[in-house]
Amino acid sequence: MFLALREMRHAKARYSLIMVIMLLVSFLVLFVTGLARGLSYANISALENMPAGYFLIQDDAGHAFRRSQLGTEEFAAAKQAAGADNAASLGVQTSTITLDAAEAKTDITFFAVDMEGLLAPKVSEGSSFGNEDHGSAVADAKLKESGVALGSTIRDQASGMAWTVTGFVNDSSYSHVPVVYINNADWQAMKQSAQAGNGSPSSEAPFNVIALKTSSEQAAGLASGLDSVEAITKKQAIASVPGYSAEQSSLQMMIAFLFVISAVVLAVFFYVITIQKTSQFGILKAMGTRTSYLAWSVLCQVLLLSVISVAVSLLLTFGMNMGLPDAMPFQLETPTMVWTGLLFIGVSLLGALISIVRVAKVDALTAIGRAGA
Repeated sequence: MFLALREMRHAKARYSLIMVIMLLVSFLVLFVTGLARGLSYANISALENMPAGYFLIQDDAGHAFRRSQLGTEEFAAAKQAAGADNAASLGVQTSTITLDAAEAKTDITFFAVDMEGLLAPKVSEGSSFGNEDHGSAVADAKLKESGVALGSTIRDQASGMAWTVTGFVNDSSYSHVPVVYINNADWQAMKQSAQAGNGSPSSEAPFNVIALKTSSEQAAGLASGLDSVEAITKKQAIASVPGYSAEQSSLQMMIAFLFVISAVVLAVFFYVITIQKTSQFGILKAMGTRTSYLAWSVLCQVLLLSVISVAVSLLLTFGMNMGLPDAMPFQLETPTMVWTGLLFIGVSLLGALISIVRVAKVDALTAIGRAGA
């Protein structure tokens, strides 16, 4: 450590330049990680915030909610097995709404839930409503950007039905569009209206999935007792949201490439510096300095520079997050920041291994002879 610090003080400009490069790379890694996490949360926040851990879904739906249809028979069996408070039906439908006070149209996703059950939304502004209240809805707060306010009337373009917004809920998106919560009575009316428009006989409309707050064994046992039904985890349900997997795979690949690029860049920088110091290493070896001490000196330099760079980049990322507009999906929790920082430090140390190998191969007599020439 003494040799590492002394050398860094002697060549301030050189090591300051390396630290700036490490700072920029680590900041870019953190920013892209926060962007990926923000896009992920903006895509599936409605599912991620649900208290349910498992879902019953048709086994041929490919884990996609909107392809599944379940009825009262499956729901009754779920309530009997898991308990009435631990099972809830969920209807999902993507639609387009219009606002009576504006001409613009907005894409939303309807969630039909029991407003007094497991999936009832937690209202952050305004008030909720009951299962018997027709024409009321709770909307995601992002709809305020489209002009929706408390008391606004929104109209479904497909069915022509209208709802009055009584409250707002935070962070409730599905497939990157805001969620509007309605009760099961209005869901039935909307679906039966669509059936009547298609010339189909009016009957009780099915819902899409059953949310369960139970153990994995109980969920699997319940699914096995029902025909053409399987139990999936919340993670599987999230991965099946349209566009989620492709979006996250692309961003994760970008982050992985950034880590690889940072490792290569840092390895090259320190390798070049190590080659330039070959004669000094040879002299130190001739004086009896152990190879392990010299290798530890190089490793300490990399560790110090990477730790300082990550610490500064974390502060910059935190400050930038405070100034970003709300419309930009950026989210970086403390555990994610810590793990990303530790991974970057680990990658930096890994890139320094090539320099350590070079130090180990330095021959004292050859290096001294080269310095004398």
